[in-house]
Amino acid sequence: MNILDQFKQINTFVFDVDGVLTDGTLFVFDDGQFVRRMNIKDGFALQLAIKKGYRVVIISGGASDAVTKRLNRLGINDVYMQVTDKKGKLMEYVQQHYLNWNEVLFMGDDIPDYEVMQQVGLPCAPADAATEIKQVAKFISLLTGGQGCVREVIEKVLKLNNHWELHTDVASK
Repeated sequence: MNILDQFKQINTFVFDVDGVLTDGTLFVFDDGQFVRRMNIKDGFALQLAIKKGYRVVIISGGASDAVTKRLNRLGINDVYMQVTDKKGKLMEYVQQHYLNWNEVLFMGDDIPDYEVMQQVGLPCAPADAATEIKQVAKFISLLTGGQGCVREVIEKVLKLNNHWELHTDVASK
């Protein structure tokens, strides 16, 4: 099966946060607050995927109320933060929703994503992912984390399934 056929089968997108939805940079303020930067085009694609009936799941080892709130505003309800066993969490999710692994795309960028990437049907990585992650990825984005790599994989799936729209009523990004 070629890579485009694998993209066409996807109905569930799973993303890490730091290094995938963000560029991996943390701005640290004097009061101890961390601030991350996310790409607005990724946000549009995430909203459109949800509107079109795809599942979008976030599994992160990090924790941020601000990130969770942003993701919730985009319509993502399956947000799992401070997860130490990403593979176990995703296995639980797949069983709970009666999914097939070949329907699941996971995009990760670093060692904590390694095991889960070996489990899913379509493991993907941003261009700046760790070498070990790139070795297990079936698709490596041309874009880096936080710079549109999430949109790239969502857009591929939606276009292959005739779900990409140029005129939409998707809410704010």
